[in-house]
Amino acid sequence: MGEVDAAFIQATEHRPKLAIVEADGIPLIDLSVLNSPDLPEPDAATIRPLIAEIGEACENWGFFQVINHGVPLERQKNLEVAARKFFALSKQEKKKVGRDEVNPLGYYDTEHTKNVRDWKEVFDVTIQNPTLVPASHEPNDKELREYINQWPENPPELREECEHYAKEMQKLAYKLLELISLSLGLPANHLNGFFKDHTSFIRLNHYPPCPVPHLALGVGRHKDGGALTILAQDDVGGLEVKRKTDGEWIQVKPTHDAYIINVVWSNDRYESVEHRAIVNSEKGRISIPFVFNPAHYTIVEPLEELTDDQNPAKYKPYNWGKFFATRKRSNFQKLDVENIQIYHFRLSEKFG
Repeated sequence: MGEVDAAFIQATEHRPKLAIVEADGIPLIDLSVLNSPDLPEPDAATIRPLIAEIGEACENWGFFQVINHGVPLERQKNLEVAARKFFALSKQEKKKVGRDEVNPLGYYDTEHTKNVRDWKEVFDVTIQNPTLVPASHEPNDKELREYINQWPENPPELREECEHYAKEMQKLAYKLLELISLSLGLPANHLNGFFKDHTSFIRLNHYPPCPVPHLALGVGRHKDGGALTILAQDDVGGLEVKRKTDGEWIQVKPTHDAYIINVVWSNDRYESVEHRAIVNSEKGRISIPFVFNPAHYTIVEPLEELTDDQNPAKYKPYNWGKFFATRKRSNFQKLDVENIQIYHFRLSEKFG
């Protein structure tokens, strides 16, 4: 990752000095009822306790962990092994599939970004290949661009493992989306239509050992912008989330065969949790987020069914594709405004 210099240290001085407490109480939800051969399509009455658990976790925490989710454990393990092989290659070899401003898929590390406080390297893969997105963030620009995956020659199994894993993640994402919809009092498939041509992606994160872990973060504090993030992490651990009740940072210790779910949309009824990743001085870490995003043409706004006179819409509508394109563009160009976030669209705040 290069030498640790004065600029890097200065850039990491923002790291919050909040207390870290144990991860007691983090919701751990068992999805086994959905995997029963006797209940291929369980009705709402059968899974009412599960729906209540999901709703409580979303409202009180903004995230939760799931077990017995139906994803074969070997899929994650095989992808972790392939990812480690790729990140162990020389920098020159990895840069052969390096991302750029035209196609932000493939390899990059913090040397390619202005966000030097982050101590990581990444390989991004879109799920629908190609994925259509707006060519620019400009409101009147109707041109579309294709994001196309770049695959390295080595390890040769990386592509196959990513594609197998993507299929399993899509199934789990729709399952969770339907449970969340039910927990909001909506029909199970109410949100599915937004994801017909989804812009979802898998990110392979590698956090190398860091000589100054107290000054760096694997990734700084942030909130995700998509609908759901399904995160797999290895046994090294490093994820921290900010507890909503008191603002304490919670270490999320790895749980065998569990996925961490970060919930984003719903007019703040289910608010995305702020999170970050710490680094380790001795061990490298792999994490694999699957980010479930809607189609580029989706207009994101509070659902009519979730708003009324007592709970009016808190956000103005925005085009997901333009938002997505702006986030990607900001990695390569200095924008006139800070990196766009969901809160910029709050009706009580003025954006840009």
